[in-house]
Amino acid sequence: MVLAVDKIFEDFLNKKSIFINKESLSIKYTPDTIPHREECISNLAKILAPALKHEKPSNVFIFGKTGTGKSLCTSYVCSQLEQIAAKKGVNLSVIYVNCKMRKVADTEYRLIAQLSRKFGQDIPATGLPTDEVYNLFFKAIDTPPTKTIILVLDEVDTLIKKCGDGILYNLTRINQELKNAKVAIVGISNDIMFISNVDPRVKSSLNQEELVFPPYDATQLKDILTERSKIAFSPETITDGVLSKCAAYAAREHGDARRALDLLRVAGELAERLNKDKLEESDVDSADEKIESETIEEVVKKLPKQSQAVLYSAILILRSREPPVYTGEVFDVYKSICVRTASKPLTQRRVSDLISELDMLGVMNAKVISKGRFGRTREISISIAEDITNHIEEILKNELGL
Repeated sequence: MVLAVDKIFEDFLNKKSIFINKESLSIKYTPDTIPHREECISNLAKILAPALKHEKPSNVFIFGKTGTGKSLCTSYVCSQLEQIAAKKGVNLSVIYVNCKMRKVADTEYRLIAQLSRKFGQDIPATGLPTDEVYNLFFKAIDTPPTKTIILVLDEVDTLIKKCGDGILYNLTRINQELKNAKVAIVGISNDIMFISNVDPRVKSSLNQEELVFPPYDATQLKDILTERSKIAFSPETITDGVLSKCAAYAAREHGDARRALDLLRVAGELAERLNKDKLEESDVDSADEKIESETIEEVVKKLPKQSQAVLYSAILILRSREPPVYTGEVFDVYKSICVRTASKPLTQRRVSDLISELDMLGVMNAKVISKGRFGRTREISISIAEDITNHIEEILKNELGL
């Protein structure tokens, strides 16, 4: 067995790879040009440009679905801004924080502590009153010389949902107390509605501009893939048909460039494992199935136990008959699953809510229908492929201890 594994590794090292720079297909890579985002980049650059004259730029919130280039374009503009500022001798700092990262910026205390550390202020992970942390942050950034700080809060809606919108109010109001610093906020969010739900007082203090990044279409996605493939792959290892298929698959899911790049990367990896010298369209099909399976598996594993029991109940019923099934039927099987797992069953109304949540996650279709005087119910079917459903069923059995 050891010798066989050694040979696999040796063969891999000796074989010429179809990749030149696989990193260029990852989310971390910032290209020199960003196709089809020229207007968005220009608008953001104009909003932030006053920082080069020691003026506070407007706060700006950037909205758009996953994979529409929000973080990439923001990173690109801020990088260019820092470079120009350095050449002109302008004291400007761009601080990027991913608010979705646990134990880094998922609470108000952790976020302000993290920002303070960026400016040399040592703050313990816990233990201080939040007001004291803010005071230490003020002292850290308000020391001479005069400076402008661009604070980029990626996935900012995650922070607000967990901590409340008071943190935005506090961050915008600090400019009234600072003498040697100006702070501008760039918020990035997939949820275009979140800012409309914050307290009116907070919205007033933000006084923000808003940019919306539209989804890419298939043609635009293909242009992006064409540019990246020149960097990522060896010459003559990729065909136009492969790029078109990756773009088409990603376009059907709200124009997600990240999905398109993942498809191309995984297709390349699968082709290499089969010792191919070129990517074929069949490799894209295999990559699409692999990514979908892994995505759904991750979603299912993160579901609460009660939601897992509801999903497993629906799958069990649909094993024995054609869809659709109805809420009451799922609830009956769900109760038996609760008995087997020694769990306290929820009410049928709450189970109906869980079915709605599973529908929003895309693992289940739940259409509300009227039964006249008998009220309303849901027609339920599973929205994932049968081979993936088989795999998910096994995962659910293990997760539920059945």
